[in-house]
Amino acid sequence: MTSATNNKAGTLYLVPAPLDFGCDSQTALTEVLPEGTLRRAALLTHWISENAKTARAYLKRIDALFPLAAPIQAQNIAELPREAHKKGDHGNKGGAVFDPKPLLAPALAGQDMGLISEAGMPAVADPGSSIVRAAHDLGIRVVPLVGPVSLLLGLAASGLNGQNFAFVGYVPQDGSERTARIKELESLALRHGQTQQFIETPYRNAALWQALLQTLQPNTRLALASGLTLETARIESHLVREWRQRNAPPDNRTPVVFSIGR
Repeated sequence: MTSATNNKAGTLYLVPAPLDFGCDSQTALTEVLPEGTLRRAALLTHWISENAKTARAYLKRIDALFPLAAPIQAQNIAELPREAHKKGDHGNKGGAVFDPKPLLAPALAGQDMGLISEAGMPAVADPGSSIVRAAHDLGIRVVPLVGPVSLLLGLAASGLNGQNFAFVGYVPQDGSERTARIKELESLALRHGQTQQFIETPYRNAALWQALLQTLQPNTRLALASGLTLETARIESHLVREWRQRNAPPDNRTPVVFSIGR
């Protein structure tokens, strides 16, 4: 099949989720997602998700505002393979190798589908890009819906260069490799003026924070954005030498977007 749109196929909607996954509190959906996005999601009955349980919990929140087209128990929710979570599905070396096309069978049969991650926009800092590529290859229309993207919110609030930036995923866990990677990213940021963004599993936030303060140059700007869209959100941006004078590491429960630049 060519990449031309298949008129008999359904549409793949990229459905953003609120950023409160794993947080101690939740944000009202109407505060962070447009009504149009929530209404469109309520019409869908076929899904591809990171985790079916999480997807059902989100759909239950939507149902409280806009009745779903089918009961939660009748929603058809397929999960991405576990290896896509661990290795990524972006087509990169060492990434997950699987055929995503069977997951799109309902769309080929004419059903509209939703792709959903646990937080934010699917396929951005989350798995799902393999599904989007396959949809294009199969001639399935792809429509991203409007919702929160933590990377862009963190970038906008950082005071760093929003004209030239890169999201680089996770830094290594090994101490020496992590230090080398931080120095490499700082060099890119200072030499090219390109903001570097990265994330970490929350329980390792403190270890990464300590490595950043020990490794980065005093005049490099370091920003953190955690709990975005929540009432308890924390967004701060200071020079490293100023951070070193503060005893203010991020907590080990809340997702954080880290940004460095000049």
